[in-house]
Amino acid sequence: MILILGATGVLGREVVKALVADRRPVRAATRQPDMAGDLSALGAEVVYADLIDSVSLKRVCAGVDAVFVAAHSLMGTGIYSSVAVDGAGHRALIDAARTAGVRRFVYTSVRGATADHPVDFFRTKAAVERYLEQSGLDFTILRPSAFMEWHVHRLLGKGIVETGKATIFGSGNTPTNFIAGVDVAHYARAALEGPGMSARTLELGGPDNVTRRQVVELYERYAGRSARVTYVPVALMRIMSPLARPFKPVVSRLLDVSIWGETTDQTFASSSLPPDIPSRPTSVEAFVRAATQKIPGSSA
Repeated sequence: MILILGATGVLGREVVKALVADRRPVRAATRQPDMAGDLSALGAEVVYADLIDSVSLKRVCAGVDAVFVAAHSLMGTGIYSSVAVDGAGHRALIDAARTAGVRRFVYTSVRGATADHPVDFFRTKAAVERYLEQSGLDFTILRPSAFMEWHVHRLLGKGIVETGKATIFGSGNTPTNFIAGVDVAHYARAALEGPGMSARTLELGGPDNVTRRQVVELYERYAGRSARVTYVPVALMRIMSPLARPFKPVVSRLLDVSIWGETTDQTFASSSLPPDIPSRPTSVEAFVRAATQKIPGSSA
């Protein structure tokens, strides 16, 4: 049995579908089982689990051979703050897996995670990586670049499609790497089942590096409409982030992520992908074309 925690997220869903297609028994854990009807219909065992509820974590780890965790709380608040979920919650899951005798543990981190990163979310991810490495579990760590589903579509393209408007934080001229959830799921499947995956950290990214201005141009082309773009300068974000932090910590964190993304190298060389795991990664253009193909009047 393979446990997928965060099963109703972008990545979790793709991993569940891939494993079910391989006829592997899957336990799909989520805080919202009512949103997992599609996964149940596929044949997955849908269960409730919450990263801030250690009892639920012990329960879902029982009888499990391998664990894949894709849940995070980058934008969480209150009891679901990032420090509670991404920090304490993931450590509690690792502890529960070790106690239950889990054979393999595959953890989704983030590309660029370091102990001294300017964004707290990335520091938390780096700390959990170290905790997992010292846990005694047989592990693999995935470090994907920015997800297309979020950073290309939901935060940029969706607004163009629905309202003809988009907001770019920064100049929009910084080449950035994006990766599709289905491609990360491909590596997750290999990490869960393939040989030679013990104690490895896989740096993952898509096949091309594009600017956000180029993403806008792709949506304009395939959605068949022009976009009105608003730019938020880095200088303004530097002022806004500390002012927002005491009252709106999530807004402050997202501004910090945008500042970091605009002022550091966000490119990825596809030659860095694991050579022992064959893949055909999705390009940004192919992703945008697929995301807009159902829009009436689009040219996709």
